[in-house]
Amino acid sequence: MSELYWLLCGHFLGDYVFQSDWVAINKSRHTNKTPVHWGYVLTSHAVVHGVMVSLVTQNIWFGIAETVAHFVIDFGKCENWYGIHVDQGLHGLCKIIWWIL
Repeated sequence: MSELYWLLCGHFLGDYVFQSDWVAINKSRHTNKTPVHWGYVLTSHAVVHGVMVSLVTQNIWFGIAETVAHFVIDFGKCENWYGIHVDQGLHGLCKIIWWIL
């Protein structure tokens, strides 16, 4: 159970502590106002989450899966396909999946 706790802690660190306002704004293709392509910003944000999962689980494949999942989930939120509550629920579901596996 402690691994699930650390996975969730890593998620909240990545989404709320380590994600600056600049990243939150510029990871979307609709709000990006910098010369840095939104895809690079979103990818780097997703990689932070993948690293957190890899560190907690000691499994690089879970980290890679988390990077892809986080990218896709955040892309959907940036496209306004769903809001913050669905976004956070999907991220939590991913952590539960890595924990079960």
